Amino acid sequence: DPEAARSGNSKITTTLGLVVHAAADGVALGAAASTSQTSVQLIVFVAIMLHKAPAAFGLVSFLMHAGLERNRIRKHLLVFALAAPVMSMVTYLGLSKSSKEALSEVNATGVAMLFSAGTFLYVATVHVLPEVGGIAHSHKPESTGGKGLSRLEVAALVLGCLIPLVLSIGHHH
Repeated sequence: DPEAARSGNSKITTTLGLVVHAAADGVALGAAASTSQTSVQLIVFVAIMLHKAPAAFGLVSFLMHAGLERNRIRKHLLVFALAAPVMSMVTYLGLSKSSKEALSEVNATGVAMLFSAGTFLYVATVHVLPEVGGIAHSHKPESTGGKGLSRLEVAALVLGCLIPLVLSIGHHH
């Protein structure tokens, strides 16, 4: 049954997607912990903690709705819950003082933070933005999709992307 196979795959891909997302959170947390700036550490920690519970709730709700048994749901949740701390420790150890000499020519902490931010931008542009605009991806042949984003929404999106650039003008490190 192709529909049953697609349903089974969606459970795994949903969990896998959230595990990769949590791993990117861990990269950001480990990179922040490797710096001496407590304000960066605090901001990254609070940002991760604010969205971790809703993400876990969403994963469990989706898996329950998909009909997965409770023991399997617990296993999926455990993998999701461990992804961020494990990647945080791996990133921190990779950026530790002993490896700083090897990474002296490259700002490895900045690269790790950029990688983590890039994964969030990827998820937003590829998965979330099309659904917001009504042009969600569908496997059904009769699906026509929505009308897309209005000009005002596109302008707001572009303006939101340019605000950090404007704010960084004249700001030097």
